[in-house]
Formats: sequence, C-alpha cells, structure tokens
Amino acid sequence: MTDEDMLSWDESIFRDEHVFEIDYVPEVFEHRDTQLETLTHALRPATRGSRPLNVMATGPPGTGKTTAIQKVFSELDSQPGVRAVRVNCQVDSTRYAVFSRIFRALFEYEPPASGISFKKLFGQIAEKLTEEETVLVVALDDVNYLFYENEASETLYSLLRAHEAHPGTKIGVILVSSDLDLDLIEGLDSRVQSVFRPEEAYFPVYDTTEIVDILRHRIEIGFRPDVVLPEVLDKVAELTAQTGDLRVGIDLLRRAGLNAERRASKNIELEDVTNAFESARNVHLERHLKGLSDPESTLLEVIAETTAEQAGAVYEAFHEKTELGYTRYTEIVNKLDDLGLIEAEYESLDGRGRSRSLTLAYDAETVLELLE
Repeated sequence: MTDEDMLSWDESIFRDEHVFEIDYVPEVFEHRDTQLETLTHALRPATRGSRPLNVMATGPPGTGKTTAIQKVFSELDSQPGVRAVRVNCQVDSTRYAVFSRIFRALFEYEPPASGISFKKLFGQIAEKLTEEETVLVVALDDVNYLFYENEASETLYSLLRAHEAHPGTKIGVILVSSDLDLDLIEGLDSRVQSVFRPEEAYFPVYDTTEIVDILRHRIEIGFRPDVVLPEVLDKVAELTAQTGDLRVGIDLLRRAGLNAERRASKNIELEDVTNAFESARNVHLERHLKGLSDPESTLLEVIAETTAEQAGAVYEAFHEKTELGYTRYTEIVNKLDDLGLIEAEYESLDGRGRSRSLTLAYDAETVLELLE
C-alpha cells in the first residue's frame, strides 16, 4: 500500500457513520411500498378523528418492519389530534410496562414510581385522550415478547376495549412480530380475538437485488466516494442474503469500514468484509441477549457451560446460582426456546418416563462472550 492509499490519523472513510447504526431511519425506504400502503390505509381514519384499523405486521428479522412503523409514525405524529406511540416489547414486556411507556409519551414525564395501580394509570391515559379528543395509535414492536411472558391478551384487551370503560377513547393497535412460529391470533384468548380483526402486512426477506439497492444507497450517504468497490458490495450482499437479515449487511459494512480504517486504508477490501462477518452475523443473537433478565441470562450461561443436557441437571446448577424454583425455571426454559436461543426437546428415558434435553442453538463460546 502506497502513502497515497493510506489514511492520515485525522481522516475517515466514513461520511456519516450513523447511517450504519440500528436506529437509523433512512429517508429513502425502498422495496416496501405495498406494506407502507397497507399501514397508511389502516391508519388514515385517525387523521379524521376516527378509530383506525388494527394491523398485524409480520416477517422475519431484518425485513423493514420497525423502519416502516417509524416512517409512518413520523408522518402520523405531525397530524393534529393524533398520537403515535411505538413500544419496544423486548424492553417493556408486561401490560403495566406498556402502559407506562404510553403514559410517558402522552404526558412527557414519568408515571409515579410506586403506589399507582394499573387501573389508575390506564384511567389517566384514557382521560387525557378523551379530554384532548386525541386518537392514539400504539405499535407493539416485537410483540412476541408479550406472548412469551403471557401478557399479550391482557394488554390487547385493555387497549382494544378501552372505549367500554372510558367512552370516547379511540385506540388503534399495530402488532409487530418476527417470530414466524408464533400464531398471533391463536395465541390470544377468545375475548380479544372477537375484537381484533387486523389488516395484514407481511414483510418478506429481501432478495439479493433488493439488498444491493438498499446497501448501495447506505454506502452513497455513509461512506466517502470509491470506498466500497462493486465486488465488495456484491460480497456483502451475498453474505447478507445467506442470513436473510438486512441488519447483518448494514452492520457488516460498518465493521468492514472500521477494519479498513484500522489498516489506515482508504478502501474496504474483501478481507475486511470476511473478517467482520463473524461479528456482524451475531447482530440478531446480540439483540436477543440484551433483552434477557438476569435469571434468563444465568440459565443460558449454565446451558452454555454445562456438558449435561438433561433439564434436571441444568436446573440444579441454575437453582444453585439463583435460588429460583422449578416453576420459574420452566418458564424461562420455555421463553429461551421460543426465542430460538436453545432447543428444548423431550426424549424418552429407559423405564423412567420422559425428560427434556436442552441444547444451545448457537456456538457456546460466542454466547458466553456476548453475555459478559
């Protein structure tokens, strides 16, 4: 590499590094026109002061669901008489937490830290909406986490039937889920099913051509000219298509760029991409791990560290570390299984009935490293 090809200490190949971060919302949102039309059609009544249609937005991880919600909500929130609130259910995974998040968005301050019942919290939200004649649209992003905690039906019931307890309250709900094994409708109890008749917006995996289009646009606004050569973009797109998750490709570009800067290079090489891929492909795993509680992380750590697959042996090690009982242990096993972090399968034991074997769905060393 000649001196001309090398970065000086105060130079960067990035024009705007934020473009490659998870929370970035692109101005140009490509290949999701149909899904945006479904969302816009369903929510349009809110701009006229009417209750909007409910929506169910589903699709694999990294297919643009959250970005679509953010795009539509940014327009909706600018309309008079409408409030749009997105709740990350990975963080707020109980009914009370969801309504606390809505409270914060509407009142712009925290609800009382203690001593306020759900009924009172709910009443204050409904009262504000009716007094100000405001239509509320709530997106329960990663709603599958509410199902894992058995909080989905109660939360939906409170939102969808709010007008019965508080006449004049108008609320529309968008459920967003990346868990394709979870049947959202079937997972709700009958009293919620009877009122939840959603429009459906499915977000399929991006094909390679679409991935190239989207990544090329990020490259144009995120990197300086000629940093990413065509063969490098093709390689990133190929690896992204293997995972089916666009976020892997976006994160891969950022990590490859940082690798190039570490070499003081003005160009990203194929080697930079290859070296960054192992970390980038764990974006999805890392996201799941960040949302785990301490006991959930502890159980995953025990499974990663132990050679015993039998659930009984794993429970003993887990109980020793947490002092939690078998019921809570079983609930956590089921959640980790639902998340796809472990595989919990029943197997027959000679003359001793059935037992569950627990195995990690990811490399043990990688999981332990990310849990640190």
